[in-house]
Amino acid sequence: MKKKKKIFIVSVIVVLIILIGLVIIISRSKKTEFKTVKVQRGDVIQRVTATGNVNPVTTILVGTRVSGTIVALYADYNSVVKKGQLIAQIDPTPFENELKQAEAELYNAKSNLFKAEVSLKDSERTLKRKQELFSRDFISRSELDDAETAYNTAKAQYEIALAQLKKAEAGLRQARTNLGYTKIVSPVDGVVIAKNVEVGQTVAASFQTPTLFTIAPDLTKMQVDTNVDEADISKIKNGMEATFTVDAYSDKKFKGVVSQIRLSPTVTQNVVTYNVVISVDNSHLLLKPGMTANVTFVTQEKKNVIKIPNAALRFKMPDAVASKEQGVWVLRDGKPVRIKIKAGISDGEWTEILEGEVKEFEEVIVDIQRDKKGSRTTTNYPPPPRF
Repeated sequence: MKKKKKIFIVSVIVVLIILIGLVIIISRSKKTEFKTVKVQRGDVIQRVTATGNVNPVTTILVGTRVSGTIVALYADYNSVVKKGQLIAQIDPTPFENELKQAEAELYNAKSNLFKAEVSLKDSERTLKRKQELFSRDFISRSELDDAETAYNTAKAQYEIALAQLKKAEAGLRQARTNLGYTKIVSPVDGVVIAKNVEVGQTVAASFQTPTLFTIAPDLTKMQVDTNVDEADISKIKNGMEATFTVDAYSDKKFKGVVSQIRLSPTVTQNVVTYNVVISVDNSHLLLKPGMTANVTFVTQEKKNVIKIPNAALRFKMPDAVASKEQGVWVLRDGKPVRIKIKAGISDGEWTEILEGEVKEFEEVIVDIQRDKKGSRTTTNYPPPPRF
């Protein structure tokens, strides 16, 4: 009886060992499941993106060269103005008074000059008489010296009066000019895009010229000033086409051409960018100054090439020997095979294949299938226990 019981126990243990072995064998026979994407043939377009603002090509800042109070405005935002048109008036009263004072000073200078001229002629006649009398020994040398001194003094007074006259004339011209500056006129034909003053406001031009208006001569020609990162600036060339969108017309693409790459860098929080200027035709007048533009530059374009997803370039097979050479993993006959390649341009999602035995429609591995818990399913299980 004991012998039968012992045989039964041994039989149960053997059966359990067999079952455990079968479970392990079946588990280890499961194949690793891979996520794959088929190699495609198509176009790869390399792009550089940037943001910027729409601005007029030229803006004219209209200011004032004299200080005073604004008494009238003849232009407002969006006003269409002509060259020479009066757009603002500064109170002219103080400058009219200065003009009258300058006129009076000029009149006084002319009178002083006339007086000095008469005195000079009189002293000149006296000197000539004294010289003739001295030649006949009718007067002493001292009298002749006095006459010469009087003549030279009169001549100096005449020169001073003449200089004062020129100064008064210059003062009069300046007073007239300052009075003219009280009339603010448009220097060009254009549209007022900014107004910085109101009636009754006092403007001071003591240290710098205050800006009263900003005028855009031509809003049919605009430009987009973008900030391109230093890593991408080498890809941008003059004459390159660019497209951009603005929030006001998000479904419409505008086209432009790179007209200038400015060499002056902008550094913001250690990020270096360069201003790339894009010339844009705005004959439709849809673009407004200051709009935010999302710009795309097409730097390279390859058509009808073999391309693979970028995820395939990033994929690394677990436990595989690391290689410095560029390559991808391809499923062939259900087995992963590493293929060496040489990559070309990339659009951020797909990459061109320049060299490598990768064929169209072939499946490249981009990841390992994950189970419901989120871990990768692999065949690397621990060895079965030994009994």
